[in-house]
Amino acid sequence: MNKQLMFNIFTMNTVSHVNQGMWRHPDNKTVRHNELATWIELAQLAERGLFDAIFLADGAGLGGDFGGDWAIYPERGLMFPIGDPLMVLPAMAHATEHLGFIVTSAPIQHPPYSFARSMATLDHLSGGRIGWNVVTNASANAHRNVGLDGLVEHDERYAIAEEYLEVVYKLWEGSWDEDAVVMDVEKGVYADPAKVHKINHEGKYFRCEGPLQLAPSPQRTPMLFQAGGSEVGRNFGARHGEGIFLMADTPADAARVIDDMRRRATEAGRRAEDLKFFQGLTFVVGSTTEEAERKCAELDEYLDPTAAMAYRGGFMGIDFANVDPDTPLRELLEQASGVQGPLKLFIDKQPEGSVPTVRDLSAFFNAKYRVVGTPESIADELTEWAAVGVDGINMISIITPGTYAEFIDHVVPVLQERGLMKREYAPGTLREKISGTGNARLTVPHPAAHQRNR
Repeated sequence: MNKQLMFNIFTMNTVSHVNQGMWRHPDNKTVRHNELATWIELAQLAERGLFDAIFLADGAGLGGDFGGDWAIYPERGLMFPIGDPLMVLPAMAHATEHLGFIVTSAPIQHPPYSFARSMATLDHLSGGRIGWNVVTNASANAHRNVGLDGLVEHDERYAIAEEYLEVVYKLWEGSWDEDAVVMDVEKGVYADPAKVHKINHEGKYFRCEGPLQLAPSPQRTPMLFQAGGSEVGRNFGARHGEGIFLMADTPADAARVIDDMRRRATEAGRRAEDLKFFQGLTFVVGSTTEEAERKCAELDEYLDPTAAMAYRGGFMGIDFANVDPDTPLRELLEQASGVQGPLKLFIDKQPEGSVPTVRDLSAFFNAKYRVVGTPESIADELTEWAAVGVDGINMISIITPGTYAEFIDHVVPVLQERGLMKREYAPGTLREKISGTGNARLTVPHPAAHQRNR
């Protein structure tokens, strides 16, 4: 039997996520992202297809300017508008039984106490099916939206995130002893006050007294995901992440990142097997290769290449509209104030001695991480990703819900026949399902576990 892959729906509470311009397609329901029925339909579809989770990205602010202006965001629906991803989770959890939900949030979006309480509430309401994609947010607009002067420097954003995690770990793991809730009806005692603790955190960036107002949820700390690609980002992910998101160009590229991250995890005092890796891909399925390629060409007619470059530049803090196409990319890496990982990944994979330019990067961005073919050929390619250590796929939408429905109806049965995908859900929380360890809670040596029962 082959290694079984896990699958997540990768989406956003917005009209246009990764594939810019596709909101114009008549079958795309992302334009109805403000309707609760859209999210319930998507969650029930995912559970029917035995997907592991819906992973919701978030923005919390505009990307960088394009051509010196931000007008392209509302004009092209470029990840704008964006609804709060936290708000759609309870309804989807109520409509499903097994499906997990991974939500993106950065330290600037919520004070640590407020965020810890919201996530603990969601973990309770869902029966332990909540995950958190920890990001640092590279949007200057997002920083100004919460009263800051502008974008905090790249490495300092990670320093802030380190302390933010320390605070929420103390709240989730250290506020309540495991046996604090006694519910003694005769004595009228709900919880033993000696077993509920204030955390009294005093740090460089945050102060928090505590305790958390909620008793421990099924997972205590939600399952943790991370996607940093820079040096400091990878170290951060190795220390804290349980699921690591990849956007590798090939299985060989993924293998190098996986080996690197496992090495960093052991250097951080964790086990190499503590990390699970999810590659971002999307799929166009046809009964023949020719049909799949025809469908792919028809979809491409709706893509917006200008919005695509604005989208990528917005993540990196680079206005590509004002950059000479022959500019060496290493010059931009030094200037990038936003997300450095994708740019560095592309530079590092070029032949030794080459000098890649913006012109080369544009062609790279047009590669949409698509797998185009029949169910059988798609299964063949997924086998190659699994063979290098990839544990799951973050499936990027082209058309919602069509991209996912076609995969579920036509590819999932082939994967199941080959032993590449489960036929039923395992019991337990999101962490238990994905880690396969049987542990609903984080264990030593993860830094969160050290905050428990202090």
